Amino acid sequence: MLNALDAERQVNIILPPDYAAEPDRRWPVVYLLDGALKQDLLMGAGLMRWGALWGRSRDAIIVGIETRDRQRELLPATTDAAERKRWPSAGESAAFRAWIAQTVKPMIEARYRHDGTAFLVGESAAGHFVVETWLSAPQTFTGYAAISPSLQWDFEVLSRKPLGPGTRPPIYLSLADEGGATESGMMRLLEALPAGQPYCFSDRRTELRHATALHGLLPEALQYLLPTGVDDLDEFGFTLRCDKRGE
Repeated sequence: MLNALDAERQVNIILPPDYAAEPDRRWPVVYLLDGALKQDLLMGAGLMRWGALWGRSRDAIIVGIETRDRQRELLPATTDAAERKRWPSAGESAAFRAWIAQTVKPMIEARYRHDGTAFLVGESAAGHFVVETWLSAPQTFTGYAAISPSLQWDFEVLSRKPLGPGTRPPIYLSLADEGGATESGMMRLLEALPAGQPYCFSDRRTELRHATALHGLLPEALQYLLPTGVDDLDEFGFTLRCDKRGE
């Protein structure tokens, strides 16, 4: 248990099955938001193991970070009066991000055999946190996955921020049936991506609901961020069904 924003929370570590048997091997690290035992940790670990068994994505150390008050921890302050009324505690994502960067990551890197790469994964409000981190502190992680991110927050403000010159680390983005400002925010963000920015956008508006997006698309996000180089994945139906124009 670690303390952040005045609350104790779980930071759960799941090691690859071969971690102990291969003492000279180093591994990538996947930081999974909403990663408590009663949240998405076990599902995420199972999907990663399944992907590795099929050669779809590489195994990694999983770091599940528990959230307690998701709007407070994962979202910045909003200028939308309706959002402020509904979620009055929201607005401390910057502090939560600093805690992850300054406390959690150094702890993991000191204790476990990592290979120097680290990936941040989140869905919905956690997806907004992923995009915000990618925009404001891109070098914190090697790659990012934002599944159905809540880009409607604060009048779609993240999609309106100027990206500036240069490219950021690779990012996986997806959209389910959210519609409305979530959809328009995503489309504006995609339009603003500079030429050469590595990204993978999975458009599943006609196939997935918001509630089914994470377990439906996490395997694809891991395949994009942790590729294996296996050349026969299409035979098993593991085709990356996403727009990769930025590569």
